[in-house]
Amino acid sequence: MDFDYAHYMLTEGRKDKENPAVSSPSRDAYRKQLAETFNMNRTRILAFKNKPPTPVEAIPNDYSGIQQSKPTKPRRHIPQTSERTLDAPDLVDDYYLNLLDWGSSNVLAIALGNTVYLWDATDGATSELVTVDEENGPVTSVKWAPDGRHIAIGLNNSDVQLWDSTANRQLRSLRGGHQSRVGSLDWNNHILTTGGMDGQIINNDVRVRSHIVETYRGHHQEVCGLKWSASGQQLASGGNDNLLHIWDRSTASSNSPTHWLHRLEDHTAAVKALAWCPFQGNLLASGGGGSDRCIKFWNTHTGACLNSIDTGSQVCALLWNKNERELLSSHGFTQNQLTLWKYPSMVKVAELNGHTSRVLFLAQSPDGCTVASAAGDETLRFWNVFGTPEVAKPAPKANPEPFAHLNRIR
Repeated sequence: MDFDYAHYMLTEGRKDKENPAVSSPSRDAYRKQLAETFNMNRTRILAFKNKPPTPVEAIPNDYSGIQQSKPTKPRRHIPQTSERTLDAPDLVDDYYLNLLDWGSSNVLAIALGNTVYLWDATDGATSELVTVDEENGPVTSVKWAPDGRHIAIGLNNSDVQLWDSTANRQLRSLRGGHQSRVGSLDWNNHILTTGGMDGQIINNDVRVRSHIVETYRGHHQEVCGLKWSASGQQLASGGNDNLLHIWDRSTASSNSPTHWLHRLEDHTAAVKALAWCPFQGNLLASGGGGSDRCIKFWNTHTGACLNSIDTGSQVCALLWNKNERELLSSHGFTQNQLTLWKYPSMVKVAELNGHTSRVLFLAQSPDGCTVASAAGDETLRFWNVFGTPEVAKPAPKANPEPFAHLNRIR
């Protein structure tokens, strides 16, 4: 590029065009000769003096038509058969109960008749935690506390027992809250929420003697599904009255029964299956019983139903995949299958068969990969449905900051 000429054309040359002077034949002849002498008759500032080189193709012609696509994740293999099957004799075939739970310490609890058994998934060891008296049983619900050590056990006589599974001893009984069996339980830190056949939902503070701190009244038949959101701010409850309620913790009152945030009446059968989405805090999935057969998705902030899918059979339980956008459902008549769905398209990814009676209960391992299912056929099956655990990469060692042991001033 000729910078001197460029400067002239942008300054002095531009002046000639915008402010033409009076011309004469002799002046014009002189300017023409001057322009030829100094090569000022160029019209382009940027000009190639030589022919530009032929570009070298970075991609051969043979491959130029192939579109470059992002590397696709290899499709996960989902075994169609259970990896392990255990006998579960005397498992009560009752849709409204909750008799299976997998704790954070990797121990599975299952209630068989009047007895609660513990199965350690680490070494496969089985032990008996407690057998209740005949007049108090059978056991109607089990739920591990978040610490994976303490467990709540609901009974047919309306009592709820708290046990220390490590010491193998009972810590206390919660009495006086319900009038009949306690079929659903869930924890919110130190609050144990219980749902009964009497339609009541009670928040129990297990740290204090007078344990009843809140009561939710909205169901007029048995409460068979209870699930706290991950934030601990919202509680979903489902009942045999076909109702789904969303309760807000911030509006709870110890003086009077708390009013629901949303009463959702879209299901046409009992609502037992409830699952909060792990990747969207206000998304709840619910499943209806035999005459409903639907999985519905809810925005719990607004109460709007986002989608509804007719599964063709009774929905007994729901579990979200913690690592992928997938939902697992378990079903009753006619196929007694587990169905894996892609969310939000709700395309079937897989159907897992093996149970010969309705699959009443599901529980998920702490790593989120294995699912245990218990059915009316008195078997407990384990499915590697959500993949294998990812090996955690070691965190890079950070250079220690000078004076890191001193408190920072903020």
